[in-house]
Amino acid sequence: MKAMALKEALDQVRATTPLLHCITNYVTVNDCANAVLGCGGSPIMSDEVLDVEDITTICGGLVLNIGTLNANTIQGMRKAASRATELGHPIVLDPVGAGASALRTETASELLDEYGVSIIRGNMSEVKALAGASSSTRGVDVDPSDAVSDENLVASAQFAKGVAARTGAVVAITGVIDIVADAAHAFAIRNGSPLMGKITGAGCMLSCITGAYAAANPGSLLEAALAAVAGMGVCGQIAAARMEPADGNGSFRTYLLDAIYNLQGDVLEQRAALDKI
Repeated sequence: MKAMALKEALDQVRATTPLLHCITNYVTVNDCANAVLGCGGSPIMSDEVLDVEDITTICGGLVLNIGTLNANTIQGMRKAASRATELGHPIVLDPVGAGASALRTETASELLDEYGVSIIRGNMSEVKALAGASSSTRGVDVDPSDAVSDENLVASAQFAKGVAARTGAVVAITGVIDIVADAAHAFAIRNGSPLMGKITGAGCMLSCITGAYAAANPGSLLEAALAAVAGMGVCGQIAAARMEPADGNGSFRTYLLDAIYNLQGDVLEQRAALDKI
C-alpha cells in the first residue's frame, strides 16, 4: 500500500464532502458530528424509525454504532441498513461492547449477517465476540488478553483476514497497534497516543470518520479504512504534542478535533506508520 493512496483517500473526502448518516452512541454523538465535519464530510444524525429510510436515501454512507442500544434504535438501524444495502451505500458497523451483553452481541451479529456491512471497526475483543471467537469483553474496553502486540501480530492479522473473508467486509481492529485487513491483505498501523484512551468517543469518532472516507471512496474501501485509521492515529499524536502541564483530557479532546480539522493529505502521507503484515 503506497502512502499516496492514503493522501488520495483524504483528498477525496475534502473534495466531495460526502453526506453521512450516523446512528451512533448518544454519549458521543456531538463529537462524532464534529469529527465528520472536521475531516471534510457532512453528518446527519437520525435513529427515528419513521425518518431513517429517507435520510439514508439522500446520504452516501451509513454508520451503525451499538453503544447505547434500545428497541427503537435497533429498529431504526435495521430500516436504515436495509435501505443502504438496497442502494449499495457503504455501511460501517461499530460493535461497541459486543460480548458484554447478549443484546449487543446479537444485534451486531444480526446487522452483519442480514445487511451489506462494508467495514467493521472495533477493538479486538468486540471483533472476536462478533466473530464468535473466545473473548472476555470488559464493557466497551478491550480485554488485556485480546490486545494486539508484536508477539501476536501475525496471528491477529490472520484472524482479521479470516473475519474479512467470512463476512466480505474490511476489518479495522484498533488498539495500541491497529490492524486493517481484507480477505487478501493485512496492514499494521503504529500511530496514535495513549491519551486517546482517556477520552470518551475516540473510537466512535473514528467509526464515523471511516464512514465519511468510505462514502467518498466507495470503490476503494480498504484504502479508505487505512486512511481513516492512520489519519486518526496521526491526529492523536499531533494532539498529544500540544499538551501543556496544566492540560487534561478535556484539552486533549479539543486538540484532537482541531487536528482532525487541520489534517492534510501530505501530512498523512508523511506520518502514517503503515506496514504490510
